[in-house]
Amino acid sequence: MSEARTPAQIEADIVRRREQLAVTLDEIGVRMHPKTIIGDAKARVASSVDQTAGRAFVAVNRAVTEVKGRFVAEDGTPRLERVVPVALLAIGVVGLLAVSARRRRG
Repeated sequence: MSEARTPAQIEADIVRRREQLAVTLDEIGVRMHPKTIIGDAKARVASSVDQTAGRAFVAVNRAVTEVKGRFVAEDGTPRLERVVPVALLAIGVVGLLAVSARRRRG
């Protein structure tokens, strides 16, 4: 069985619990303060944006490397068998756009 506590022990226990409760309430007050909530939300958004930007950078870098690999040989020289047809196609598209623009104006 438990021993009977003295009034002084009970009072000391009440004081200790009251101090613990005050600390807990202070922590809750800090966590629930609007500035804390906004700061936490900003941090989550910034983290999400950083992760999204990082994934986008990796994807773009991978795509650029892949495209470069198709048009440049390992020694750094251009692969003319691939560059020339694409260049001719680009020139043709630009020419068609120019002719189309002239027809709209005139």
